[in-house]
Amino acid sequence: MKLTDLTAVELGRKIKKGEATAVEAVEAVLAEIKEKEESLHAYITIEAEKAVEKAKAVQKRIEKGELLHPLAGVPMAVKDNLCTEGIRTTCGSRMLEGFVPGYSAEAVRRLEAAGAVMLGKTNMDEFAMGSTTETSAFGATKNPRNTEYVPGGSSGGSCAAVAAKECFFALGSDTGGSIRQPSAYCGVTGFKPTYGTVSRYGLIAYGSSLEQIGPIGKDVRDCSVILETISGYDEKDSTSIKREDTDFSTVLTKDAKGLRIGIPRNYFSEGLDDEVGEAVLDGARFLKEQGAVLEEFDLGLTEYAIPAYYVIASAEASSNLGRFDGVKYGYRAMEYEGLHNMYKKSRSQGFGKEVKRRILLGSFVLSAGYYEAYYLKALKTKALIKREFDRAFERYDMILSPVAPATAPRLGESLKEPLKMYLSDVYTVSVNLAGLPGLSLPWGQDKKGLPIGVQLIGNAFGEKKLLQAAYALEQGLSICTKSSAEMGLR
Repeated sequence: MKLTDLTAVELGRKIKKGEATAVEAVEAVLAEIKEKEESLHAYITIEAEKAVEKAKAVQKRIEKGELLHPLAGVPMAVKDNLCTEGIRTTCGSRMLEGFVPGYSAEAVRRLEAAGAVMLGKTNMDEFAMGSTTETSAFGATKNPRNTEYVPGGSSGGSCAAVAAKECFFALGSDTGGSIRQPSAYCGVTGFKPTYGTVSRYGLIAYGSSLEQIGPIGKDVRDCSVILETISGYDEKDSTSIKREDTDFSTVLTKDAKGLRIGIPRNYFSEGLDDEVGEAVLDGARFLKEQGAVLEEFDLGLTEYAIPAYYVIASAEASSNLGRFDGVKYGYRAMEYEGLHNMYKKSRSQGFGKEVKRRILLGSFVLSAGYYEAYYLKALKTKALIKREFDRAFERYDMILSPVAPATAPRLGESLKEPLKMYLSDVYTVSVNLAGLPGLSLPWGQDKKGLPIGVQLIGNAFGEKKLLQAAYALEQGLSICTKSSAEMGLR
């Protein structure tokens, strides 16, 4: 078995036992990057020399017994909207092409303090606005399972890097499914935690009330250990929550027996690909065999999730991106006449088409005369959607659903139809509107060989139950062969 075939936790264990070194791990991943990166383009910035030097320093501390963390010496990648001290952070945009932060995001800092070695910054949809990683100013990322298809987005670079073994794990951000959807498309595991669990300090904002940083790993155990490391209160982040129950990996010895799982009937209606629907119900069948109690139910207001999400997210984006004006930092037009013209040209040239579209939409819904008709109504809808989830969690421990209506589309298809791209988030955006945890787990593949993901949605602060069910599901992936029809769910 090659070193890069190991999970992050397995590699960390080998390094501690002296069966491998942090330097060997970094060199092994850099060899994978050298072989595959030209065709995949998962990274925007690769810091090979810095990574090797950091690995040498970490290895010495491990040998001295100073670093005992499970991820010490393990190479990682970071989505390029998380600030990294001394390393450029672009958000996939020409606007920040040369921006080098003077500090690191809290989540990155905690992982580096634990001894994880950062390899570089991964590609993403510009300012996290997109679902395919095709809106990046630095070119599209391709799906490692088939390079004619997208990896999903906006954390497509991080998911592709993990799937292609170009890192052992990665950080992403999830505003409306941006960790879970590309994880499903690339066949890896991605976790969006409860809002406030992970510090947002150092995350360049898109939709402040919706987005969370989360882990992307090869399996559930990797995600649980990463989440343990990056979780916790941070006084630098006003949305950070004090939690004492962040020992997430402790539940991975339990099975699914007794868990109450709801399956939203309206998620399996028109628009869902048959192969995806059958895969999700196969997962449900397996959990039932393991002792979980499954039941179909109607989850209300799902048809309003997409419009409410895009109104709120675009409104927040128009506000958050107002700071990029060509004055303090970021791109500035070379030729302009006067201050107003400089603003106009810098923003017109620095932002891509999708970002401009969302800024315009956000500015419109916040404008006088339209604020109450659109933005205020979207906020009320958000509250109603949260209420629907609250009702569901009075009966169930979690909800099992698809991640996306279909497997990954071909490169170029989604950009032709932006509305279709927005609708691909139909099963994920509600989780962000309600501030809930959600996990995407690979569960088989379609006839084209593209991965299919299943989604587990939990109540606020219910990460442990999600991980418990996901771990049980993961153990059964290889033996799940029966048809979901035997369950009587369809």
